[in-house]
Amino acid sequence: MTDPDALEDVLPPERRQLARGHERVRAPILAQLADRRLPGAILLHGPQGIGKATFAFELAAAILTQTGDEDGHRVEEQIGALSHPNLFLLRRRPKDAKSFYTVIRVEDVRELRDSLHHTRGRAGYRVSIIDTIDHCNPSAANALLKTLEEPPPETIFLLISHRPGQLLPTIKSRCHNVALRSVGQDDVRAVLLDHDASLGQTELDRAVALAGGRPRRAFETLALEADSALGALQAWLLNPAQHPASVALQLSDALGAERQSTELTFAREMLDDWLADEARNAAMQPGARMRLASANELWDKAHALFAEADSISLDMKQTLVAIFDAIRKHVATTVSAEPL
Repeated sequence: MTDPDALEDVLPPERRQLARGHERVRAPILAQLADRRLPGAILLHGPQGIGKATFAFELAAAILTQTGDEDGHRVEEQIGALSHPNLFLLRRRPKDAKSFYTVIRVEDVRELRDSLHHTRGRAGYRVSIIDTIDHCNPSAANALLKTLEEPPPETIFLLISHRPGQLLPTIKSRCHNVALRSVGQDDVRAVLLDHDASLGQTELDRAVALAGGRPRRAFETLALEADSALGALQAWLLNPAQHPASVALQLSDALGAERQSTELTFAREMLDDWLADEARNAAMQPGARMRLASANELWDKAHALFAEADSISLDMKQTLVAIFDAIRKHVATTVSAEPL
């Protein structure tokens, strides 16, 4: 396995090379490529699981085909096998036969830099994909910055980030920033059917509904039990103040039973999305200063509670109870007129 974040039985991004739902950003980049004025470094950023890595490999195929001397089908085959001599990929490296390093290390970046200064293996541009730059430790990030400041000729860097706000400002300033967004339900559905055309309608609808515009999350949903508590959490988040407190307690018991469960990880992502959407909606609503202040406070509180639970292994059920209670109070006092 070359991808530490790969999902079992799901094709890795280098083998898909078709990122559905990103037409808005695809066309301008391909137009720049056609005019031979593509930036030397592109930062592809957005929520995790929306197809950024797949999009990066799709762009790599277009670049290597247009600037090289082989047809697109042959280039795509080589990319799928990670064997194209002008393609360079930086991910977290294997630590042993069963695990990967938790970060991209400075020696990994130096190895990439040295490789890029060798004589190219084939005509055309070289493409270097960093998946993801978020995994670079500080030393690796600084080493990468030096490479971006003095890049090899005819080399394009495609950097992938789930959290661009945490990157070095100097790295972001060296890149053309491209924001990718969550995709539509039809696109998520198409990705799932590309994976398995035999999926049943009920299973497909459930995965699409829980995906929230993230194909990766839809794949994760397929691996969950049909009676997962995530559906109940989704319904609760539609109007938290409408439900009695007992529903939140039941959700906390179901989702917090196992600290390392896929369900809990999934639930935390759903809560993160809800909190971000609430803050965004409040910011866009004229005169909603109280709602925005409350949403920002709620965001800080939820993340502090999760961080504390993670660091000292607190009872996750109680952590969820506290977060659900804070969400209900926020909605009741700033969004809904219904009493608690």
